[in-house]
Amino acid sequence: MHLHRPAPGASPSPRSVRLVLGVIMGALVAATGAGLAWLWPDRGALPERIAYLDQTASWAYGTVVKIDPEPEPMGQNGEVAAVFVTLPGESEPQPIHLSPEVPAEDFSLGDRVKLMRLPAAEETGSPYVFADFVRSGPLILMAVLFAAAVFAVARWKGLAAIAGLVLSLLVVWQFLLPALITGKNPLLAGLVTSSAIMFIVVYLAHGISVKTTTALLGTFAGVAVVAGLAWWAIPATHLTPRTHEGMSQMAYIAPAVDLRGVLLCGMVLAGVGVLNDVTITQASAVWELRGAEPAASRRRLFVRGMRIGRDHIASTVYTIAFAYVGTALALLVLVNLYDHSPADVLTFEEVAEELVRTLVASIGLVLAIPLTTAIGAALAAPPTPDQSPTTDGAVPTAVASVSADPTDSDREPTDHDQ
Repeated sequence: MHLHRPAPGASPSPRSVRLVLGVIMGALVAATGAGLAWLWPDRGALPERIAYLDQTASWAYGTVVKIDPEPEPMGQNGEVAAVFVTLPGESEPQPIHLSPEVPAEDFSLGDRVKLMRLPAAEETGSPYVFADFVRSGPLILMAVLFAAAVFAVARWKGLAAIAGLVLSLLVVWQFLLPALITGKNPLLAGLVTSSAIMFIVVYLAHGISVKTTTALLGTFAGVAVVAGLAWWAIPATHLTPRTHEGMSQMAYIAPAVDLRGVLLCGMVLAGVGVLNDVTITQASAVWELRGAEPAASRRRLFVRGMRIGRDHIASTVYTIAFAYVGTALALLVLVNLYDHSPADVLTFEEVAEELVRTLVASIGLVLAIPLTTAIGAALAAPPTPDQSPTTDGAVPTAVASVSADPTDSDREPTDHDQ
């Protein structure tokens, strides 16, 4: 693996440094490839796909053309025909059966809907039962807008990041999910998947360089911390994912699946994105600081980098927490209606699971930042001879600001320095 492209304003890293990093990353790439080969699932061991509909039923798609504010009874079971749709091959709008949790008020004229056609339901007035809304149009539009915004701001690097995301999701779909279903070790599968994803997204989006490799090393360390903590915390806190509806179905359909292992694997993957974000930012900050102060000592570089890192830690920690609050708001509202103290709420299974997920990711993040900063300060190229005092006796401004006081480069910058 050849490491190149030094950051603007920084000297190229010594060849020996790039060689050592190349050997380390080459070994990690080889280990990741070996793990993929060893854990690659046997497709013949996968359970058969489960048919959602029986042989007498089928899917149909229609468009809402009428919403009756005064619906009429439909059949003999008390249901009413409030929403009517047009369907291919049908000359007249057809009423559809709605479940109690989907009121007619949720529909608008022109909505595309997915229906189940159940011949047995014809006895009640219509064979069509509402299944879901068709969301492909708005989702595709949002994806296009996202790609356009990324390209407008980040140009080709942004599109490379999107390509890396797509490839990473393919790794999850083609490798990780079948591996878990066929009973492969979930911790190893999660670590191998995380490693493959990190190589794909980091090097594809940011290029192969000492700086991005520094971020990768910090991310690997953080993922190891997250995996170790999650491996201990899940049994220690008695998290039992069998209580989840989806997990209980999985245990029945695919008995080879380790449900706690799925939870562990999910926590490891959840930490990858957060860790990669902060380590890339931190490595970039160190290289920019080196470019601004070419003669700064490594200790000064670390101290200044950690000033940025502390701000990043503070903002990311509460970002993770509020991301969970936002996704679990409905659950929290429901829990708030009961007579429970906040301490009791935190011990509920679903809340405790997300709390453990947040804490292990946050601990890994907090520890990855100083480690990434230290690696970056050690590897960011030191001053070369042409960055020493100039031939006419003048001293570059950055060098003069560091050299004016022999001890100044080793103290933490104060507000006055800024």
